[in-house]
Amino acid sequence: MVHAQQKIELKAEPRLVLGGKARALRRSGLLPAILYGKNQDSLPLQVSLKDFNKVLKTAGESTLIYVNVSEQSYPTIIHDVSRDSLTDEVLHADFYKVRLDEKIKTKVPVVFIGESPAVKESGGIFIRNVNELEVEALPQDLPHEITVDIFSLKNFGDQILVKDVDLGTNVKIETDSETIVATVQEPMSEEELKASLETPTVGVEDVEVIKKEKEEVAEETAETKEESAKKGRV
Repeated sequence: MVHAQQKIELKAEPRLVLGGKARALRRSGLLPAILYGKNQDSLPLQVSLKDFNKVLKTAGESTLIYVNVSEQSYPTIIHDVSRDSLTDEVLHADFYKVRLDEKIKTKVPVVFIGESPAVKESGGIFIRNVNELEVEALPQDLPHEITVDIFSLKNFGDQILVKDVDLGTNVKIETDSETIVATVQEPMSEEELKASLETPTVGVEDVEVIKKEKEEVAEETAETKEESAKKGRV
């Protein structure tokens, strides 16, 4: 099932503060951002951090957002969001301008709803195999999320495949149709559970290091785009 959204708008202003000086904007409640796209010169912007967080929660990174700058309205999607590795606060946002007559590909989060009889009545274990699906659609048809009802998982081993997900005629799934979206497996014995828990996994400290490195790269990329915008190129 596809959940489309109403028209979402965000007010923005041209940004004159670039590079490292953008930190001053954040202290005043403004978020440094940049808008770019095909045949669109990069445009440094600043938006209310409070307003952006509301839009991000509503639209995510797949729904069409109209960024309004002065008298001009740009149809965009949020292309990238850089966050602080410690506080998770948004540091920078990229808006990608799209054409309403050209289809684009993006990933949309999957949300599971309902109850599985195999889990509720037989104690089965629900296995989520995907968190998002890649889709292709016109920007105005892109959904905020895709809901999948798991009521069909009635027996151990039952599966929901990508081909079972109905997106209607305006949205096409690019992910392989035989990909397993979700399944239910039999309850695990204490021995099996203990064995699975003993399987080495990435530690918390490793996750934090990976996250920090990712954010540093994102911040550096954002700074580069700002400098490019100052010189008049993407």
